[in-house]
Amino acid sequence: MAAVSINGVVVDTAEFPTPQAAAARELLRQQAVATGLLARDASGDEADAAIERMLEREVKTPAPTEAECRQYYNANAKRFVSGDLVALRHILFQVTPGAPVNALRAKAELTLSELLKAPERFEELAGECSNCPSAQSGGNLGQIQRGETVPEFERVLFDGAWTGVYAQLVKTRYGFHIVAVDRRVAGREVPFDAVRDTIAKRLSAQVEKRALEQYVRVLAGQADVRGVDLGAAPTPLVQ
Repeated sequence: MAAVSINGVVVDTAEFPTPQAAAARELLRQQAVATGLLARDASGDEADAAIERMLEREVKTPAPTEAECRQYYNANAKRFVSGDLVALRHILFQVTPGAPVNALRAKAELTLSELLKAPERFEELAGECSNCPSAQSGGNLGQIQRGETVPEFERVLFDGAWTGVYAQLVKTRYGFHIVAVDRRVAGREVPFDAVRDTIAKRLSAQVEKRALEQYVRVLAGQADVRGVDLGAAPTPLVQ
């Protein structure tokens, strides 16, 4: 694989989740130097602080309007419900550093296939396969409500009315899950005024992310970027 470099500076990608993230950080560091916010030989926390100041100055994100917040609320009404409960069981195939992920996924898929044919074996297979302490109780997690678990897990649990064994593996930061919902208890819709600030923060984060991505693309269009694709744009007129 070709080395990643920005304007001739080789980028160490080992400490970043992706080569793109490492390259974008170096691109921003160099821009902070070019704008006089950072000494050329600075690094670490000092560089991160300078990058943050630069982005605050150069990447402007408008606050969402009341109409935009209400539109989001109306389009995502199912997300703003209080008291939704699911009686839940799961089997966790935990992904740890150095774990053979492909083999683990294959084992999880095979187990899921067996359970879809014979769901009555859930407790048995949870005891045999799950890396969660709940394995000792057949995978039973009790009653879960919104906000009590990680977002990628919560979306599967609450964006729908299904029960029984879920037909696909659920991938989270912890690994691969086989999930079964035994019962659902419907909650009550939360009024707009109670979640307006939450929606505004969510929309602001989305706008900020898009603005930052655009800013990085414009910088990449003006730089010598090698070994990675940052979606370079030659002018600031990026949509």
